[in-house]
Amino acid sequence: MHTLDAVQVLQLIPVAVAAGWIDAVVGGGGLLSTPALLVALPTVPTATVLGTNKLVAITGTTSAAVTYTRRTGVDWKFVGLAAAVALPAASGGALLATTLPSTVFRPVIMVALLTVGLFVTLRPDFGRTHTPVRMTPGKATAAAVLTGACIGFYDGVIGSGTGTFLIITFLLVRGADFLHGSAMAKVVNVGTNLGALVVFIVQGHVLWPLGAAMAVGNVTGGALGARMALKRGASFVRYALLVVVVGLCAKLGYDQWG
Repeated sequence: MHTLDAVQVLQLIPVAVAAGWIDAVVGGGGLLSTPALLVALPTVPTATVLGTNKLVAITGTTSAAVTYTRRTGVDWKFVGLAAAVALPAASGGALLATTLPSTVFRPVIMVALLTVGLFVTLRPDFGRTHTPVRMTPGKATAAAVLTGACIGFYDGVIGSGTGTFLIITFLLVRGADFLHGSAMAKVVNVGTNLGALVVFIVQGHVLWPLGAAMAVGNVTGGALGARMALKRGASFVRYALLVVVVGLCAKLGYDQWG
């Protein structure tokens, strides 16, 4: 069992606050928290770092989801089904993550992120207005299941950029603007985080004292980020998304070839 000291915890709490803020606005908080944990805990197994990070992430995501849904309307039938499907899908992804190296997936993820960035940049009006797409019950169910299954599985295997991919999915599939897309993404992200966290808990890969301390900071950052996004609107979320996409691509590229 890894022994933590007060200095390590105090250094990681501000990181958790920043990660919670980023995750609440546009997703990608793991871009900060996961590397910070890896640096602070060099002798701890990677699975334990990921499990502890999931414990931290789910608290901030839940806080942000509550803040968003109180202020914006979401299609609970759609996002609820997507979140329910995402939970077991993320568990399956987390199990696979213990057997396959992440290098297998990084090039594909970078291409996907770059495509998202270019698409949003070249279409400045994309995601500025909220015009919900009408679907038949059958199509809506299929879209929710597919969204939850694919992105839930991805979150369990890799995790980085899950919130970003969810937002883009809701913009494309449901006609949401960036603000409503972010709100919907947080609800589903709670399911993906919980699904992966269950696996890590069962396998004993969670540092509970550290996770609990960082969770306090993550909840604070998540609440602040959600309130700022609600106040500043869809344009603010759009620009934040582009910054996170660039950061994610840089990190994945460094991990792959650095």
